[in-house]
Amino acid sequence: METLRKAEQGPALKGLTLRANELKFSAMEMGEGPEVVFCLHGFPDHARSFREQMPVLAEAGYRVIVPTLRGYEPSSRPRARNYHLASLAEDVLGWMDQLGVRKVHLVGHDWGALIGFAVTAMAPERFHSLATLAVPYTPDAMSGLLTDREQLRNSWYSLFFQLRGVSDAVVRWNDFQFIEKLWRDWSPGWQWPAEEMEALKRTFRQPGVARAALGYYRDFYRFYSPANWRTQKLLFKPVLVPTLALTGARDGCVGTHLFDRVKPESFPKGLRTERIQGAGHFLHQEKPAEVNRLLVEWLGQHRG
Repeated sequence: METLRKAEQGPALKGLTLRANELKFSAMEMGEGPEVVFCLHGFPDHARSFREQMPVLAEAGYRVIVPTLRGYEPSSRPRARNYHLASLAEDVLGWMDQLGVRKVHLVGHDWGALIGFAVTAMAPERFHSLATLAVPYTPDAMSGLLTDREQLRNSWYSLFFQLRGVSDAVVRWNDFQFIEKLWRDWSPGWQWPAEEMEALKRTFRQPGVARAALGYYRDFYRFYSPANWRTQKLLFKPVLVPTLALTGARDGCVGTHLFDRVKPESFPKGLRTERIQGAGHFLHQEKPAEVNRLLVEWLGQHRG
C-alpha cells in the first residue's frame, strides 16, 4: 500500500484484531492520539479505501482505525448470514467496548455512511461527530430515491442484486469485471490506481466475500424481517450527532442533488454539507487533499 508505506516515516501502520458479536475482524490502525476515529468502507470496496486519509488524520493527532466490515473476510462471516444494518451498527459498538473507548468520531463511505446513521441513532452519546461520504440522510432523500428518474436508473444494481445466483455469477464473471464497471459508472473519468483495483479484487476473490457483500443489499430489502424493522426504526430517527455530509458533484451512484433534499431539522446537533467538484462516488480516493482538509477541520471543531 504505497500511500501507507510513505507514512512509515511518520505514524506507523499497525494491524489490529477487533471482536464483536462472536465475530473477528481485521483492521488497520495508525496514530496514537487520545481520540479515536473509525473509518468504515462501503461497496465495492474494502479497508484500503481510506489509505489516503489514515496518515493525515494520524498526523493531526488522532488514533485512526479502519476495520474490514462484516463478511469481507472468513473470520467475520456470521453463520446466519445476517447483514442487517442494525447488526452492523452493533459491530461498531462492540469494537468500542473491546477497546475500552467510550466515545469516538465516525467517518463512513457508502454502506459505511449508512452504518454511521444507524449506530449514531442507536447510541448517540458515544460519538463526538459523524462524517458521511456519498450517501445522504435516507428519510429526507427517500422521495428522490423512489421517484427521481435519474436516481432510479442509477440504482438498478440494488434491485439486480436481489436475483440470487444470477447476480452472484455476474459479479464474479471474468475476474470481477463488474466491480470495474461500477467504479467507472459511479466515478466517471477517474483513473484509479491499477494496484488498488487488484487489491480490491483479491479481497473479493476470497470464498464467500462477494455473496456476503451482496447480502447487505438483500437484507436491506427484506422488509418482512424483524431485523429489518429494527434497521428502519434507526434510519428514520433524527441524527443527534454533529454531522458533516460530503458528496461528489459527479456521483453516478447516488445523485448529488439528493443532498439538497436533506432538511436541517433532521440534524438537531448541526449539519454541514460540502460538494466536492470533479469527484464521483469514491470522492475520498479521487480528491483526497480536499476531503482530508475538510475532515481535519471538522474533527478539530468537535474534539471531545
